[in-house]
Amino acid sequence: MASPTSTNPAHTHFESFLQAQLCQNVLSSFQGLCQALGLEPGGGLPQYHKIKAQLNYWSAKSLWAKLDKRAGQPVYQQGRACTNTKCLVVGAGPCGLRAAVELALLGARVVLVEKRTKFSRHNVLHLWPFTIHDLRALGAKKFYGRFCTGALDHISIRQLQLLLLKVVLLLGVEVHWGVTFTGLQPPSQKGSGWRAQLQPNPPVQLANYEFDVIISAAGGKFVPAGFTVREMRGKLAIGITANFVNGRTAEETQVPEISGVARIYNQSFFQNLLKATGIDLENIVYYKDDTHYFVMTAKKQCLLRLGVLRQDWPETDRLLDSANVVPEALQRFARAAADFATHGKLGKLEFAQDARGRPDVSAFDFTSMMRADSSARVQEKHGSHLLVGLVGDCLVEPFWPLGTGVARGFLAAFDAAWMVKRWAEGAGPLEVLAERESLYQLLSQTSPENMHRNVAQYGLDPATRYPNLNLRAVSPSQVQDLYDVMAKETLPRKNDRTDSGKPATGSVGTQEELLRWCQEQTAGYPGVHVTNLSSSWADGLALCALVNRLCPGLLEPSELQGMGALEATGWALKMAEHELGITPVLSAQAVVAGSNPLGLIAYLSHFHSAFKSMPQNPGPVSSRGSLGTSSAVLFLGKLQRTLQRTRAQENGEDTGGKKPRLEAEAETPRTEEPPVPESSVPLPPPSQHQEAGGEDLCALCGERLYILERVCADGHFYHRSCFCCHTCEATLWPGGYGQHPGDGHFYCLQHLPQPGHKEDDDRGSESQDLPTPGENNMPSGPSTPTTPQEGASPVPSPNQPNRRLIRLSSPERQRLSSLNLTPDPEIEPPPKPPRSCSALARQALEGSFVGWGVPIQSPQVLMAMEKEEERNPSSSEEEEEEEEEGVVLNPDMEQALLIFAKNSGTMNKYPTWRRTLLRHAKEEEMKRFCKAQAIQRRLNEIEAALRELEAEGVKLEQFLRSQSSSPEQQKALWLEQLLHLVQKKNSLVTEEAELMITVQELSLEEKQLQLDQELRGYMNRDETLKTAADRQAEDRILRKLVDVVDQRDALIRFQEERRLSELASGPGAHG
Repeated sequence: MASPTSTNPAHTHFESFLQAQLCQNVLSSFQGLCQALGLEPGGGLPQYHKIKAQLNYWSAKSLWAKLDKRAGQPVYQQGRACTNTKCLVVGAGPCGLRAAVELALLGARVVLVEKRTKFSRHNVLHLWPFTIHDLRALGAKKFYGRFCTGALDHISIRQLQLLLLKVVLLLGVEVHWGVTFTGLQPPSQKGSGWRAQLQPNPPVQLANYEFDVIISAAGGKFVPAGFTVREMRGKLAIGITANFVNGRTAEETQVPEISGVARIYNQSFFQNLLKATGIDLENIVYYKDDTHYFVMTAKKQCLLRLGVLRQDWPETDRLLDSANVVPEALQRFARAAADFATHGKLGKLEFAQDARGRPDVSAFDFTSMMRADSSARVQEKHGSHLLVGLVGDCLVEPFWPLGTGVARGFLAAFDAAWMVKRWAEGAGPLEVLAERESLYQLLSQTSPENMHRNVAQYGLDPATRYPNLNLRAVSPSQVQDLYDVMAKETLPRKNDRTDSGKPATGSVGTQEELLRWCQEQTAGYPGVHVTNLSSSWADGLALCALVNRLCPGLLEPSELQGMGALEATGWALKMAEHELGITPVLSAQAVVAGSNPLGLIAYLSHFHSAFKSMPQNPGPVSSRGSLGTSSAVLFLGKLQRTLQRTRAQENGEDTGGKKPRLEAEAETPRTEEPPVPESSVPLPPPSQHQEAGGEDLCALCGERLYILERVCADGHFYHRSCFCCHTCEATLWPGGYGQHPGDGHFYCLQHLPQPGHKEDDDRGSESQDLPTPGENNMPSGPSTPTTPQEGASPVPSPNQPNRRLIRLSSPERQRLSSLNLTPDPEIEPPPKPPRSCSALARQALEGSFVGWGVPIQSPQVLMAMEKEEERNPSSSEEEEEEEEEGVVLNPDMEQALLIFAKNSGTMNKYPTWRRTLLRHAKEEEMKRFCKAQAIQRRLNEIEAALRELEAEGVKLEQFLRSQSSSPEQQKALWLEQLLHLVQKKNSLVTEEAELMITVQELSLEEKQLQLDQELRGYMNRDETLKTAADRQAEDRILRKLVDVVDQRDALIRFQEERRLSELASGPGAHG
């Protein structure tokens, strides 16, 4: 940009200020600007108005127009809302700077202190739509011309800090660098105010600065005194970030970004990565900004095997300590993963330099995340009040794969500034705190989907941002402990955690209650007399009666005559697992022998907690079909058994001369007809090697197995910690693992050795080198999907013998591949696209398909629209920025454009629509990735919670088994606590199963997208040029696509039946 006038030094300084890309240059150019204008920096809003008055040429006016529009919102009261408020902001991170902007616009005097002297963090942040609009409104494009110009919306932390720093300086915030905040200095006497303890040697003016509001944005490692934090812990999670130099060459600009690919739904990519490089990842993201930014989650065993970590340590801090990380190996690891993900198209990857001049690559731990229990406090001493607020990482540490950090950080900054405004208006301390905590409750639930859709209306007022706002969700009486008068004792914080020693409401309660319920359920069955929770169940009749009561029609009572105790008990355990979703915790032999009374009580308590709310039925047989247990647990159990039979068929194992029946009908819990066991398939006898009490030992490690630790698979019992993938040690979930027939070990589907490929897989997993694959041998990346393995279908598909091959026409194939089976009812229809071209564009596109048997016509409408855009360029910079945000499409328009883009190469002629479609596709990809990572995080948290429950349960069980001389009352209390833990475990397992159902949905969605791309590649070829092999491959892919569509349809039917079942059994259903 040329300088508007070479004779005015203020203009030159201002242009340098706008274009400065280093923190030191920003500060020096702004200092020069203020000297040229005769102003002192840090003068508040009056300084801004003076600068604006003296810089009135066109380049400056466009920026003033944006800032004036923001400052002119009524909530700021023309900069007079907080004129008598003095604030201190600690930390110049994005959230601290954003909070300082709002406070300055309110008219407060704002002083900001930052311990660093430069911005050096290259890591890239994902931006939500409202953050993009917010930053544009603050002049982001004036300060950083490349802001959000790619297919993905993101910005590096350094650039975000630079542009916010420029706004802060223009609005008159007083900024001090190289100053560390160490604590608060209370007033020494009445009439004095609160000060900050600062190091080293702060200026006298700053050391004597008295303030009545402090906003802490100093990061997760610094939380002011008085605040308590809660740890949200999952299993070990190691992240790796790497920044490579972006030379901005033509080749680099052509490499597509990766909004996120996760192993949880795209295993083929990570299988290829492991085979080619020996690298085992959970996910990977690639953003192209100032640098080529990669972030990934790595497996600990892989890092140890490849020499990135010197030694395995149980303590995470020690494991990832710099002394335990080999820098050269970490660099090779990151470079190889980045090279693979981008197909080697970035050329020679050179690391960018961090703040210390070293390669910008690091490993970090995000196993646990901290969250403050409260977002604000008020302290009072000698009549002087201080309002303390938290924003950024010291309020809530973000989970990086979700991309929520900067968005929720900005929301917290707005909420904190709103709190300061209410404070300045004279609202009482408890009222201000109650409102702030009410807003804090909403923060963790926010997403782009559940906030107001019109981002242009977002402002400081929370009502403009949150649709379901209740500022009285927290009452003033609930925040009294957040008001600290230093002359008296601070009220103790209430502990939100439930005491594990006290059963929660609705728990099983006493043995007498459980026994009474069992007697009611088994009453009326011939030969069944339940008088206790041990010997009454030894003959198996009582257990059969209980199962038959809850799932009628499986076995007539008369058929039990002559059946042995072991056979009857085995049948009941199997039916309870297969038809009710209640997994056993003890074997049939243990039930008959009465060798594990605690296990039997825990097992029966599962029935009680699942079915106790069902209405009583006087008859022995009823027609009830609604299940009380989790239908997701039931579904996944049947899924796993189907996968095992499928693999047995493919491996050529003997199936008794009969083709196993795929449980197509059993994919969903039966709500009308009772499930009937196959009469032609005899019940397999229990394992012969398991004697009574043998289930007390883990089938893998041989160590003692307690009740809360047990996982049952294929009739054997394991420690949950032992039941993991033999290769990567990942927890195994139903429907996501297999047992290798050769070595007998369990594997996740990614590492399950395939018949005939074991040697290749072993070579890939044991590779100690990190090769840099070239373009010739580069396996498919996330944007070039590979054909999924036939033996690892995630959902059972119906087995249809003598399936007739159906020949579909090309248009029929296209419609099939474009089926959308999972509409989101919550998504509101977007606004009508500009120029009212939806119908015209669709009409033109429908006549423009290439290679689909439809006459080829030129898309004149799109061409005319592009020419119209060229003739009518945006008249202002604001309109130009709105165009860059993308064209809003309604569903019909988008579907027509997608069809056209996928089936012809002429879409490149229309860059506006092509850019819009690409942005929409990347946004959907990002949503799928974020959803998968949220599921993965919750699964990890559940696993950590289960470990804690197991540890508590082991102690209680040891007390019950060893303290034979303890009073009966004490034993009853221990047993009640144990049953409470069993119930909590069952609840967590149910939630885990629900999440795994969603994982199946994501996996099938990804498979359909991959098959769709492959199919279109064949269908877009000229029919005359296709070979016989091409036609066979096309038919094979089409059959796979049909199978995937069938499987997705089965999942949808399952979810719909579950929803109807929940409605039928909900409150008032029987009224």
